Amino acid sequence: MSPLNANIPVPADAAARRAVKPVVCYPVESLKAPDMSILERARGTMEKVGEVIIEPREGNTFEVPKGHFFRIVSVEGPQVGDLNLWNANDLSERFFSGKTRALHATHVTTGNRLWSNLPSLRPMATISHDTLGWYGFDEFGGGVHDVIGTRCDPYTNRLLSGGDYHHCCHSNLCRALSQHQGFDIKAAEPHVHDVLNVFMCTGFTRDTQQYFMKASPVRPGDFLEMFAEIDLLGALSACPGGDCSASHSSDVAKCYPLKVEIYRPDMALLADWPFPERNGYQLQV
Repeated sequence: MSPLNANIPVPADAAARRAVKPVVCYPVESLKAPDMSILERARGTMEKVGEVIIEPREGNTFEVPKGHFFRIVSVEGPQVGDLNLWNANDLSERFFSGKTRALHATHVTTGNRLWSNLPSLRPMATISHDTLGWYGFDEFGGGVHDVIGTRCDPYTNRLLSGGDYHHCCHSNLCRALSQHQGFDIKAAEPHVHDVLNVFMCTGFTRDTQQYFMKASPVRPGDFLEMFAEIDLLGALSACPGGDCSASHSSDVAKCYPLKVEIYRPDMALLADWPFPERNGYQLQV
């Protein structure tokens, strides 16, 4: 309880109010699950067609055609990455971390999908393999690949420390998108959005419910793999916090590169895959 609430009177029925059972906000039983058996067959035919390196404390972009797979790979040491995704043909459609969290969970893994923002609201990518899928939730309530945090940014850094740091994930993503699109970094910034914190291990403290991070369990060779449901433009930042065991937005942490690999499967195996259209709802006056 906040100290500011210490003098608020406790009602006689406080225990009964707290004991009310929770209800899951979105009953997703009607949400058609992806047929992972189709993706598994397609995975067996994958051929690598490209790769991109993300240098430590920097960002980079990559493109994934619809029906292809991409992997974010740990290559030298434990490193967290902040991921943005856009519709490659329309930057106004982008990853919606809040709705992904509401439809799935605070942390995502194999079989979960990354959803786009309103009004499109459709799967952008489906997680097809996660070598950290064994982790689950630890004794502190921590899990991997979160959609609860945002991305380290220079504005919050200045707010809390009074200093300026130019390699926050927000800054890295802005620069990467600016360079890819060929426009000014200030024009790129509004397109940068809340991220999937790849490999990051996070949760909420049990006493104060504060967002925490701890050393990522990722090791070289681990990867998070996704299937592109639409043509994707991605941007990934190799977080200046490294494995996020102690700090971020600084040059103190040991940082490593990340690699993105693009794979093309036998497209004939996806002939029956229901690639998603934009959400059909029409806003009413």
